[in-house]
Parts: sequence; C-alpha cells; structure tokens
Amino acid sequence: MDLPLVYHPGYSAPLPSTHRFPMAKFRLLHDRLLRERVVYPQQFHQPDRPPLEWLTSVHSLDYIQAYSQGTLDERSLRRIGLPWSPALVERTWIAVGGTILTARLALQQGLACNLAGGTHHAFPDYGSGFCIFNDCAIAARLLLQERLVERILIVDLDVHQGDGTAWIFQDDPRVFTFSMHCEANFPARKQHSDCDVPLPEGMEDDAYLQQLAQYLPDLLSQVRPNLVIYNAGVDPHGGDRLGKLALTDTGLFRREMQVLETCVRQGYPVAAVLGGGYCEDFNALVYRHSLCQRAASDVYRTWL
Repeated sequence: MDLPLVYHPGYSAPLPSTHRFPMAKFRLLHDRLLRERVVYPQQFHQPDRPPLEWLTSVHSLDYIQAYSQGTLDERSLRRIGLPWSPALVERTWIAVGGTILTARLALQQGLACNLAGGTHHAFPDYGSGFCIFNDCAIAARLLLQERLVERILIVDLDVHQGDGTAWIFQDDPRVFTFSMHCEANFPARKQHSDCDVPLPEGMEDDAYLQQLAQYLPDLLSQVRPNLVIYNAGVDPHGGDRLGKLALTDTGLFRREMQVLETCVRQGYPVAAVLGGGYCEDFNALVYRHSLCQRAASDVYRTWL
C-alpha cells in the first residue's frame, strides 16, 4: 500500500477577488505532488461533508449555523479575517471531513496526510486568525466518542500557538496538546496548552530541531497516544510574512522527518494536516507545504 493522502477538488472553489488568503495553494500542492511523482493519483481519498452533529461535538450550534448561513456579524467575520462566501463555507466543511478521514486512515495504515486542515485558532463559539472550524479538535473528539482511541497527542508546530485547540481540551485529560511556537506572535493572548514551548524570534534550524528533540520523545513516552495529530504549518520559515522564525527549506524537511520518524518508528500512528503558510511567492509556499508529504512518503516506505 502507498501513503494515503486526503484531498478534495472543492478546496479550490472560486473565492472573491478580494480574498488575499492563499486558497489556491491547495490545488497547486495537489498538482505539484502529482507532477513531480512524489505521490500518485491512486493514493488520494476524497472526504465527504461531515454531518452537523460531528461539528457540534466542539462548536456551538448557533455559531455553526450563523457562519454557514452567512448571518455572522461583521465583527466576528473580521476576527476570522476571511470574506464570507458559499464556496468558502463548503470548503470549510469539507476540510473538517478531510481531517476526520485522515485520522481514520492513519489508524488503519499508520500514517496519512491531509492537504488541508490545521485551523487551530477556532474556538467553540467563534473563529479567529483565518480559522473557522477547528478540524483537529473535531476529529479528536469524534474518535474518542467512537472509542477508536483512548488518548491523543496533538503536536502543533505551526508558528502560532494553537490557542483554540488548547482551550477546547483544557479539561480533557484524554487529549494532550503540545504547541511549539514563536512567543512574540499571534495570538497576543495565549491559552494554556498541556505543554507550551515559546520560542524567541529569529530561531534557526539547528536550535529549533534541538528544542523539538528535547520534548517529543518524552511526550510520546508520557502520553502513549493511540494517535498523533500533527499540525505541520510551514510558517516558521524565515521567508514567511507572518512567521518571525528563521527556518530554511532544509530545516522544515528535517523537522518533518524528525516528527514522523520519531512517532512511526515507535508505533504511534500520525495524521498530518497542512497548517499555516503565508508567502507572496506561491511556488515557494507550495514547495514548503510539499515537504511534509515528501517526508511522509519516505517514512511510509521505510517503516510501514
């Protein structure tokens, strides 16, 4: 079997011309992975739109309905930072379904990647920072409800703290939240993850990877999760306009290999999601996002 990946063409549905957030990266990433033969068409799985009750396991019904029906107030929309459209609503729902499917595939095959997801700033009653519904939290809550897992470790290496995820699981000992992020970055008001590692501005590859190595193996031994959900945001890159750290392409690839090998070699399944990345050079951004799938393909062939 080949590494399973999750993608839906609707991720690239047309959005308003004023929409500056790089939604096109989803389609471009899919196409690049195929063009460069990192993966093949038969590896892709298409997610379904999840039922409402899956989303209400994390989010309030009023918030879900207001956003989905286009009746959310302007202040709340500004907090999200994305112009509302029916296409974005559909893409947002499908992205949640994609992370759920990715988690299920990871449990079956040991490793799987979603070419979207990682919207970790979404809280139960509101969205924030380009995040509308918290896909990783919904997937984790659903798998726990279905008793497919007993313990989950969320490894969030996006450059911004996973504040929404931390808040959602603050009183749930079944989900351990680990966030390694730039301290002087969004959100201004941090929440309390089970383990937070705030990093100074300008941190480079070796120092970053050494810091990660100090935490991840011990967390796996401590938590002993049935599933690791990995937010592989590429915004720690030095060329990211919202990042403030200084990783290189090589550093990001080493990070992906470090996370995935550390987990998979010890028998911990990993569901990886895309996370953040913000760069005017789309080719550079898409390449950075592809590093997770490149590393995952190598790890899958070697260890699974």
